[in-house]
Amino acid sequence: MIYFASDIHLGGGDEAFARENERRFVAWLDRVGRDAEAIVLVGDVFDFWFEYRRVVPKGFVRTLGKLAQLTDRGVRVLFFTGNHDMWVTDYLARECGVEIYTAPRLLTFGGQRVFVAHGDNMNIQGQPMLRLLNTVFRSRTLRMLFSWGLHPDLALRFGHWWSSCSRKKHNDADLEAARNGLPGGFDASLTEPLIRYAREYARTHAVDHFVFGHMHFARDYREQGLHVVNLGGWEKNPSCAVLDDAGNLTLQLLDR
Repeated sequence: MIYFASDIHLGGGDEAFARENERRFVAWLDRVGRDAEAIVLVGDVFDFWFEYRRVVPKGFVRTLGKLAQLTDRGVRVLFFTGNHDMWVTDYLARECGVEIYTAPRLLTFGGQRVFVAHGDNMNIQGQPMLRLLNTVFRSRTLRMLFSWGLHPDLALRFGHWWSSCSRKKHNDADLEAARNGLPGGFDASLTEPLIRYAREYARTHAVDHFVFGHMHFARDYREQGLHVVNLGGWEKNPSCAVLDDAGNLTLQLLDR
């Protein structure tokens, strides 16, 4: 079995929520790890993460220990960086044995071709400000300046402030959807850019399934020859996707 999850945002919210969220995520890892061949984490596992050469954010010991335990047992753990944890470097690979991917990837599991991407920088040609921010924050030069010029305490304080602004945007989208009478605050239109990207990509590549995160809304979209799963954020729409031995990919909603 192959499991997919994204947008856990460990460390986000107040202290009580952050602790409960991590316990829930670790319990999920423990449960799926019993029969998992691989676990694919599709970005924004952490609400903010930045690695200095010899310093990483404190906390997350339950998660890091569980990831190391899984990989020690031979379970593959693939970590795709998202817009909140794009500054992951080699610590998780060295200490926890996870495989780090910083760009979308077409993977093959049991003969099924699965395109995996966090989804934060796709179909943004008409959004110049977002394109600029993506370029700036992924700059190696900026990363070096950030690490050389800021004490870790200041860097993490800034990172968590920036992350909270991003979460507020998602919450505002929830409120707007609720005003429009959409069930559970769900606005399916938010996932449309990723579906359009998948549709275009599938015209020139053979893909059985697409898996995205980022939008915080769980959606299983199917049309002729196209299957797109969007994973929900764990704050309000926790979910995972499961690829079984028969090649079926299904979206599963999880209890909050």
